[in-house]
Formats: sequence, structure tokens, C-alpha cells
Amino acid sequence: MTRTIKFTKMHGAGNDFVVLDGLGSELPAMDSFARRFSDRQRGIGFDQLLVLRASRVADFRMDIHNAEGGQVEMCGNGIRAFFKYLRDRGLTDREEIRVETLGGVVKPRWLGDDRVAVDMGPPVLTPAKVPTRLRSPDGGEDDPALDAPLEVAGRTLAVSSASMGNPHAVVMVDDVDDAPVAELGPVLEHHDAFPNRVNVEFVQLLTRDRLRQRTWERGVGETLACGSGACAVAVTAMLRGLTDRRVTIELRGGELEIDWPGGDASVIMTGPAAEVFTGRVEIEEG
Repeated sequence: MTRTIKFTKMHGAGNDFVVLDGLGSELPAMDSFARRFSDRQRGIGFDQLLVLRASRVADFRMDIHNAEGGQVEMCGNGIRAFFKYLRDRGLTDREEIRVETLGGVVKPRWLGDDRVAVDMGPPVLTPAKVPTRLRSPDGGEDDPALDAPLEVAGRTLAVSSASMGNPHAVVMVDDVDDAPVAELGPVLEHHDAFPNRVNVEFVQLLTRDRLRQRTWERGVGETLACGSGACAVAVTAMLRGLTDRRVTIELRGGELEIDWPGGDASVIMTGPAAEVFTGRVEIEEG
């Protein structure tokens, strides 16, 4: 027996998604759906699958599955696309909402012209909570892991780490275009310094208010953008004194603006959201 599933293809700064509505109808198993349809040659093609669900603690819930099918905690670009999806379909007309994710409740705010600012909450910097086994050379157990030495593929890297609802490892490079993303990305993702695996950002400092970033995402590979990663990049750069408290991150798919006053204040990420097309797929059941 076949069944028709409606989907919407969206992207935020090139980080692309398929959005499914889990409010109005029962959906199939999301892990197998993601694995099948994330394929860019034989499926729809996407970095992550976003599923709209009801929430008891917020206005809506967004479940996130990576291309491998596993569920992950947070996606900064995805939350912007998710909010546009809700507004475009009349599911909310509010300027700001609360969205439950595995990484916590986040608050996107509509700015107009398909731009969304997201209150990502404060960064998680205590290594055990990221989680990571990295420690700064001169820091204690609870100090942020900044420029921590890590042996990777026969070389020693200086790695900084933070969580924005999901774990990130940040590596500074001289030229991001020549960064060994495909070589070191998967090695760092699965390194035992990161018990839950990790998203990896390779970053080039341009000025005190501008950086360039490439990202290797857990369970996906290199993507054109990563919103939570841009937040982690900005926070770790600010903590190291490399940048001011408001920066622009140049990604391969577009730009994001990141603001963080420091301390326990929230990180605010601002960027675009776009719908690409809608469609239907047939799946076999039973």
C-alpha cells in the first residue's frame, strides 16, 4: 500500500531542509524517511529534516533529524525556516514565538522581508556540559575550552568548544578556502574528545567584526551554512579577544549576524529564510 506525504523544501543561507507537518496527520518513521529522501540523487535532497509537532511547553515543537536519520538537538538556520513555514501557512501571526527543541526552547522573532532574529539562549561553555573532554591549557575543569591542544590525524590542533544546544568544535585557519574540511571534519566529528560527536567549524578571521566559516555537520557532512555553528564561532572568538561583540559570519551560502553581550546573556542570530518548493512523495507502507 502506498501513501502520499506532502513536504516543503526550504533553506536558510544555503543550509537546506525538508519540513513536514506532524500536526495534521500521522507521519512514518522519521529516521528511515530522512535516510531515504535526504539523498540528492535519488531523493529530495536536504541537510536536515524538520518536523512540526505540538508542544506542551512552547507554542510549537521542532524535531530535527540529520541526513543519517538520527535526531539532533538544535539547528539555528532551521529555526528561521521553521518560523517562516508557520507564518506562511497561517499557523501563527505572532511576531515572536517559542519553539521547543531537544536543545531547549528558542525564540525566533520576525523582522520582515524574510529575515528572522533568533534568541538562541546563552552559550554553554562548561566543558562537561558541551560535552567535551577538552580543557584550555591554563584553565580549570569549568573554564571554557579555548585553544585546547588536540591530536588529530597526526597533527596538533588548537580547538575551542561550546554548545548552542548542540556541541561545536572551532578550529581557526589562515585561509578557509584551503581548510581540510573533508579530511579533518569526520575525524573531529568522531574524536573521543566529544562523547556525543560534534559539529566542526573551520574559521578565518578577516577583521574584528567579520569572519568566514565552513562547517562539517554531524551526520551530514559539509553544509553551506550552520547557524548554531556561527553562534559558537562568534562566542569563542569573542572570548579569545579576537572580535567585537557584534560580528558578521560569511558562510558559503550567505551571511549571518551574531550579537552576544557576554556572560549569561543570550546569543542573537539574525539571517534569512526562504521557501524553495513544495511537493509530494509516495512511500510504501505495510
